[in-house]
Amino acid sequence: MSSTRVQNPNIRNIAIIAHVDHGKTTLVDALFRQSGVFRDNQEVNDRIMDRGDIERERGITISAKNCSILWRNTKINILDTPGHADFGGEVERALSMVDGVILLVDAAEGPLPQTRFVLKKALEAGLSLITVINKIDRGDARPQEVLDEVYSLLIDLDAQEDQLEFPLFYAIGRDGIAQKTLDEKGDNLHPLLDAILDELPGPSYKPDAPFQMLVSDLDYSDYLGRLAIGKVVNGSVKANQEMVCVGHGDSVTPLRISKLQTYQGLSLGDADSIQPGDIAIISGVENVHIGDTICTKEQPQALKRITVDEPTVAMNFYRNNGPLAGSEGKFVQGSKIWERLQKESLRNVAIHVEPGEDKESFVVKGRGEFQMAIILETLRREGYELCVGRPRVLNRQENGQTLEPIEHVFVDCEDQYVGVVTEKLSIRKSRIMTMVNHGTGRTRVEFSAPSRALIGYRDEFLTDTRGTGLLNSYLMGYEPYRGDFPTRTSGSLVSDRAGKAVPYAIFNLEPRGRMFIQPGDVIYEGMIIGEHNRSGDLEVNPAKEKKLSNMRAAGKDENVVLTPVTPLTLESALNFLSADELLEVTPKSLRLRKRILTSHERKIAEKRAAGNWQG
Repeated sequence: MSSTRVQNPNIRNIAIIAHVDHGKTTLVDALFRQSGVFRDNQEVNDRIMDRGDIERERGITISAKNCSILWRNTKINILDTPGHADFGGEVERALSMVDGVILLVDAAEGPLPQTRFVLKKALEAGLSLITVINKIDRGDARPQEVLDEVYSLLIDLDAQEDQLEFPLFYAIGRDGIAQKTLDEKGDNLHPLLDAILDELPGPSYKPDAPFQMLVSDLDYSDYLGRLAIGKVVNGSVKANQEMVCVGHGDSVTPLRISKLQTYQGLSLGDADSIQPGDIAIISGVENVHIGDTICTKEQPQALKRITVDEPTVAMNFYRNNGPLAGSEGKFVQGSKIWERLQKESLRNVAIHVEPGEDKESFVVKGRGEFQMAIILETLRREGYELCVGRPRVLNRQENGQTLEPIEHVFVDCEDQYVGVVTEKLSIRKSRIMTMVNHGTGRTRVEFSAPSRALIGYRDEFLTDTRGTGLLNSYLMGYEPYRGDFPTRTSGSLVSDRAGKAVPYAIFNLEPRGRMFIQPGDVIYEGMIIGEHNRSGDLEVNPAKEKKLSNMRAAGKDENVVLTPVTPLTLESALNFLSADELLEVTPKSLRLRKRILTSHERKIAEKRAAGNWQG
């Protein structure tokens, strides 16, 4: 069999690499419009690729989605990769299906951490590159400096010589314009589309090799069952063919391909056969996992499995056993939560789900607290009710030494806040790597920080920088444990009884700390109703009514003025949690509570932990 590989000239598979909010999804919108995917009179939403509700609300891409356009009779499959490092598993899967990438960089902000994270993966895979400097119409745009930063980044990431000689475009993605020089006045994206065909290679394959496809994504259809998605590496395939799936440890499972589909615009289209290099969606594959190879039963040869970075953060999920359990959610049983988490792990290669200490608890391991928050938000919108513990970092043991994950942290803030940010991160065992001041009133500082230093810090960072700071990070690697540091210094205000919160009680508790509840909220014993402004927990009565007396004028103290309560978000609630606390998540509410609800049992547990219990 010949080992010579040839290119398929009729297909291009590309991914777009960009940091959050650098205009990636907007650029894809413009490519769709200008390549004729939509009719001239067709109404189309902005940010077509962000199809999930959470993605549209937060303005980020969470899961990589595939689509295609047609240009000069050539099919271009576009993969819209996530820009957040917590979704790095999606990035690696997307890159396994492409042959070239478009590096999209903001003309003012330059390449930022998640750009670096994904670009590193692309360069390691030997992918060809086109660079687009976007948003050149910004008032603070500095395209020439940003281009220098791109070159510095590529050199820093050990790019090959041919990867440094990339086609360059300057763009205004919102207006659908790309041009080769700053002096030009472009009016469309045609030069960029032409460059995708002329500068990026088509997928290569062995002409006489049997069919092989690497499974890079999974989906589910109510009508077709499990769907396997991936790039056809060699050969072609037809519907109803007998194939095998080669899994972990070269295990071989027979399967019949019941239906074939490919991407046609934003939707799926049926196909009788699929040529090498195209992205295929195969039905009839029940027992298949990401990284498996689908191939002929005559020559079952596995392709190299997708390698995904190991999880760095774990969280415990529990069935809700609180007094209000089942009052707001549809799915409250532990078995239902386990089934849903298992389904999520099948679709999301970056998370692992394991049984916990008992049948009512489960351990979910992933890339970061933001990823965990997205999973929880998805579950609560689907009607699930559960409790979760504080995110914790997963350390490694090597040669008797504890190693912990270390993040490369990028901070961009106004000059006046650099001192407080540096002080707080230094306390958390972080080390300054570089500091750059562009003379614009803002300073960029880079730290190496333990992953545990960032759990619970992001909200504090926004407070310290008055909401003007930017903080991003990606995983650098593992280093010896840097030692303990204090985390949350405040305690919790814990309700000592069940009932309803009343204004009089809350008004009198406000000097004690920051409140999480409002008048009329249902409370229960062990529920955390606020943050104590001192260390240590304080048990309080938020349902305490004012005693009536005939000495008080009618209506005299009734109208107490309460400080407005900032509603809890998933991220802020997870950040607040201590080791002995849980977050109760329901479709309607977020409640903080103690693991052990009754005061008496908490005191017994504390004495047992201290070794002072005689019972």
